[in-house]
Amino acid sequence: MTSQTDRNQPARTDDAHSLPAGTRTANAPTPEQILRAPKVLLHDHLDGGLRPATIVELAQQTGYPNLPETDPDKLGVWFREAADSGSLERYLETFSHTVGVMQTRDALVRVAAECAEDLAADGVVYAEVRYAPEQHLAAGLTLEEVVEAVNEGFREGERCAHDNGHRIRVGALLTAMRHAARALEIAELANRYRDLGVVGFDIAGAEAGYPPTRHLDAFEYLKRENNHFTIHAGEAFGLPSIWQALQWCGADRLGHGVRIIDDIEVRDDGTVALGRLASYVRDKRIPLELCPSSNLQTGAASSYAEHPIGLLRRLHFRATVNTDNRLMSNTSMSQEFEHLVEAFGYTLDDMQWFSVNAMKSAFIPFDERLAMINDVIKPGYASLKSEWLFR
Repeated sequence: MTSQTDRNQPARTDDAHSLPAGTRTANAPTPEQILRAPKVLLHDHLDGGLRPATIVELAQQTGYPNLPETDPDKLGVWFREAADSGSLERYLETFSHTVGVMQTRDALVRVAAECAEDLAADGVVYAEVRYAPEQHLAAGLTLEEVVEAVNEGFREGERCAHDNGHRIRVGALLTAMRHAARALEIAELANRYRDLGVVGFDIAGAEAGYPPTRHLDAFEYLKRENNHFTIHAGEAFGLPSIWQALQWCGADRLGHGVRIIDDIEVRDDGTVALGRLASYVRDKRIPLELCPSSNLQTGAASSYAEHPIGLLRRLHFRATVNTDNRLMSNTSMSQEFEHLVEAFGYTLDDMQWFSVNAMKSAFIPFDERLAMINDVIKPGYASLKSEWLFR
């Protein structure tokens, strides 16, 4: 990997999108418009987005004994406080509770259906939701039964959303855990179900000490099968994680990828110089699955106004906006965009740019992506922007 000092020719960032942090433009979208805007989500964890009331009910039904709170409102507060505590042990404990109640077929169907409904109600028209099948076997389900239950739930949620006047399509990403040794098995599972609701593969878990190169056999298999995969990289560990994910493993997208900012130098005179890795990521249009609220929790940025997404958008990286874990971050796609509108003065044009970026980067066939862009996303934003003419 080249060093950060090996820079390309500097470029200026004083373009139309270089508004001072905290600037809210006169034509900034309202919260109601943000909610209605057609949004695309590529990075969302199924076990990180449960409704607190559902967790309580599933714990009662399945006999799960370890919930810290049994009142849904108090449980929701507990999840948010634990995720914000700065303690990795408490943060990981939050997932032990959600995964703990997701061990039966009925529970998986319900959680997946509610996920699709919640996203649709938030204006998401296309989503790729990831989960690790290997984490849902404690009650005797097989890997195949887990996948089929989640797929059934997504289809049920899509139908319910449609009945409520919302449109959404949900694809599943099967995740293998970095610290385990089942990546090839999960990759093969993703390939078997690729035309049955599963659109790709992912690895997740702690980056430090568990490089993606431990799972090269899985990535080589997926490439031979012409299948799609993303890799959690560049969230906590930094540039080496990104370089390995791209150059050794061949990832189609970077899960987070926010640490690419470490290979970008902003100079005092307003010019910006990209290192060779950052230039490669931008030149190759490698999608970055950025998750602003989650990144604040993990320390990748100290505030929304200082989040690297502002600079990455100005430099025209293939940046996308995502939720990561809606329960733990107490967020939604609409809330993520509200934060960005407030921090960077973004307009509906910016929201459309992020949404088209994400749709271009989705793991479904090109003609289907193009149809979503031309028939759903662009008309949706055009309709919202036309409202300004009558204000």
